[in-house]
Amino acid sequence: MAKEATLTVEGQIDEILPDGRFGVLLDNDHRVIVYTAGKMRRFRIRSVVGDRVHVEMTPYDLTKGRLVYRERTPGATPGRRPGAKR
Repeated sequence: MAKEATLTVEGQIDEILPDGRFGVLLDNDHRVIVYTAGKMRRFRIRSVVGDRVHVEMTPYDLTKGRLVYRERTPGATPGRRPGAKR
């Protein structure tokens, strides 16, 4: 296996932790602690409990991962919140 190989799995956020970390219950019923990827922090993509997410994990430590994608919620309006500053 290559050194750069990562596993990408899907799950659902079930807990919000301090410092941009989340508890995620994966589809295979394992629970991992993930941190928000840099691009998600840069573009201020917010995640809440119940969101479906994609998580990258290394095969060396299957208890931690990086949150790389939040699936769009059906019915959510695109764009900015009303009254938000730039």
